[in-house]
Amino acid sequence: MAYLKLNIRALKHNFGFLQERFKSHGKDWGVVTKLLCGNKLFLEEVIKLYPDCIFDSRLSNLEMVKKINPKIKTGYIKPPPQRSIEKLIDVADITFNTQFETIEMINRYAKKAGRIHQIVIMIEMGDLREGVMREDFVDFYARVFDLEAVEVMGIGANLNCLNGIMPSHDKLIQLSLYEQLIEAKFNKKIPWVSLGTSVTLPLLLKNLVPEGVNHFRIGESLFFGNDLIDESPLEGMKQDVFMLYAEVLEVMEKPTNPTGYVGSNVAGETRTFEIEDYSETSVRVLVDIGILDIEIKSIKPLYEEYHLEGGSSDMIVLDVGRNNHNIKVGDMVPFQINYMGALRLLNSKYIEKRLE
Repeated sequence: MAYLKLNIRALKHNFGFLQERFKSHGKDWGVVTKLLCGNKLFLEEVIKLYPDCIFDSRLSNLEMVKKINPKIKTGYIKPPPQRSIEKLIDVADITFNTQFETIEMINRYAKKAGRIHQIVIMIEMGDLREGVMREDFVDFYARVFDLEAVEVMGIGANLNCLNGIMPSHDKLIQLSLYEQLIEAKFNKKIPWVSLGTSVTLPLLLKNLVPEGVNHFRIGESLFFGNDLIDESPLEGMKQDVFMLYAEVLEVMEKPTNPTGYVGSNVAGETRTFEIEDYSETSVRVLVDIGILDIEIKSIKPLYEEYHLEGGSSDMIVLDVGRNNHNIKVGDMVPFQINYMGALRLLNSKYIEKRLE
């Protein structure tokens, strides 16, 4: 067996750390939960922290959030699919938009439901994922402001998500200037200027976020306590909110190098070996998780002397040297995981989810 564990104390610590930092800088923020893949057990722990808003990119995940707490504010953080608009506005209080035709449809369904739906309009800032082109955004806003059942909650942008374009002080200032232009031209108040994601957090901690950028959407740094710019731990945050544990199936001393004709393995890889001594041996351990559940590059053994040799669809092989930790069959081996690893595990029906 294998299971993914969420450390409640570490999660609370990181949430409190971020809450204090954003408050001291005068910024609003919400939690991005798309990593959790709608897992009820883990979502309940996030909702218990009472974030101002929960953001997600899947309709079913937001449905689960509203089932847990119908009163919590929710946001859908990618351009909405038109075929799901009627259902989406029932579970998302805010949507992030780039297409006027879609906003018109939101307006129509919101009006029919007798409600006002909030939107954030995303602007293209160089990463070339979603966003209205900057030369078009004034005309875009002019049309949106004419809609009766839509309220413009913010102006937003994404960086680093597709082409790795990093946030900078200059880009943050540019976005805040666009917001000022819209407010001046149309005499409308835009509450959020939202370019703050986990990759922007290090700039905030260095006091490099201008006053005009006032809203953050944080997921990865909350759950992993990391600096996305250089992948280092953020001082004062916990890195063990998530841990993976896999059961030991076999412990055996074996040759360090394989013998025989070398072909492609099940992953299509053809390995090469520099062999000086065929008599060398080490203790090898098989654990009960495979590349169906997790990419090898997404996990790291907690003990530094352990080496990941590779894996097949349902098992991973560890070289544990002389087995100084005395691992036995039936033991649970701990692994650190990164964001993409946790995302894949949370989407796997084979991996149990636990709280600590």
